[in-house]
Amino acid sequence: MKREVWAERARRGLELFERAGIYLTPEERERIEVADFGLDKFEETGLILFTYVNTSRCCAKELALLPFQTCPEHRHPPVGDDPGKEETFRCRWGTVYLFVEGPETPRDVDPPPGTYSVFHQVRLERGQQHTIPPNTLHWFRAGREGAVVSEFSTRSTDENDIFTDPAIRRLPVIDE
Repeated sequence: MKREVWAERARRGLELFERAGIYLTPEERERIEVADFGLDKFEETGLILFTYVNTSRCCAKELALLPFQTCPEHRHPPVGDDPGKEETFRCRWGTVYLFVEGPETPRDVDPPPGTYSVFHQVRLERGQQHTIPPNTLHWFRAGREGAVVSEFSTRSTDENDIFTDPAIRRLPVIDE
């Protein structure tokens, strides 16, 4: 993605963070990450995120999703002695539809075209949260206004995430 495209997408994410009452310093704003997952369908499948801390023991992030934007199905597998990332999502603003392994439930949203296999819906409104165990398939989609989710987890190793769709690249490439 071109640097100017990254900047515009980061700006949109920052607007969502501000709606949720989350303030990022000027230095932090430069560290916003824009994930397009290598699909070139950012409005449909993408994520804007900011990482506060990621140590060998814990991680804290803010995730912003545009209206009906989806983070594709993936899991956080074991790596060495680490059982995989356990994460708790807390909805800060908007509505997020989280789908995890379990019995299929009625759903309020469908996934975009792609490879999705888990359809147990957990609807999160502002102030609600859900914990996802390590190595659990999951995906999530924002509602009509978009959403902001705080993620609290054990160590994050995004480069080890396994996506159901083999075409997905988690880490973006930014062209100058």
